[in-house]
Amino acid sequence: MWGCKGRVAAPSALPPAELQRAKGQSAPSQQSTEPEATVPAITIDKVTKRFLAPGGQTRFIVLDDISLIVGDGEFVSIVGPSGCGKSTLLNIIAGIESYDTGTVTIHPRVAAANAQPRIGYVFQSPRLLNWLTVEKNIHFVLEAQNVPRSKWPDLVAKNLAMVGLAGQERNYPLNLSGGMQQRVAIARALAIEPDILLMDEPFSHLDAITARKLRFDLMDILQRAKPTILFVTHDLSEAVFLSNKIHMMSTRPARIFKRVMIDIPRPRQPEDARVVELEKNLLREFFSVVEA
Repeated sequence: MWGCKGRVAAPSALPPAELQRAKGQSAPSQQSTEPEATVPAITIDKVTKRFLAPGGQTRFIVLDDISLIVGDGEFVSIVGPSGCGKSTLLNIIAGIESYDTGTVTIHPRVAAANAQPRIGYVFQSPRLLNWLTVEKNIHFVLEAQNVPRSKWPDLVAKNLAMVGLAGQERNYPLNLSGGMQQRVAIARALAIEPDILLMDEPFSHLDAITARKLRFDLMDILQRAKPTILFVTHDLSEAVFLSNKIHMMSTRPARIFKRVMIDIPRPRQPEDARVVELEKNLLREFFSVVEA
């Protein structure tokens, strides 16, 4: 999935006790209270997700009573160990994955109150269709989102130029480097002009030099496109550099144990003493929890 329409989602087929919990009648959450965003884009309220254990006889909790608010226009990161459930949470927001209790609300933007928000998704790997050109890969998503064909040429040209790939329209994914393929994936997600952009460790498979450059490029791109972003990573330095707000997640089961506002003004540099000091402090606290 590269884009989906906004919605107010609720769990299905819940037993009566869990239905009551979804309506706010549960025991107090173990997480700290999330400050209310001025204009929320995403509200996640007490979401719990269970998976079947190997053998299929029992179910184990992956996400436990997760609550957070992503404000309109914010860049919010979720940081946690690999396998803790970060990607599962993104998939729930995108509507790819079901969940057991709680609610997920995707709010319309104030400027378009009657329109369903569009959600773009950038995955860990580019997930391009190798038999289609770069241009056709973007057309595929535009068609799925019912974007009028008359807009396609401008959207393709604008977004490929934005990610530094002008002139690559007729090229094929396998002719591109890994970094260039991920740029196409970002252009594809931005081409639908999303209100919300979900990014699932988009630089984790790239070498350090390419990943660093793409982080800077992402900041430049988002100053122009300005969607709301929910970004998943296990790299705290990446989160501190990019984000307005960080939610730190533990594992087994996943819970949010700390929320951090980043007040360092942009543009930022990874070597900035304020960035380095905050990263150092958060790393110390993060490992004290996940390694306990």
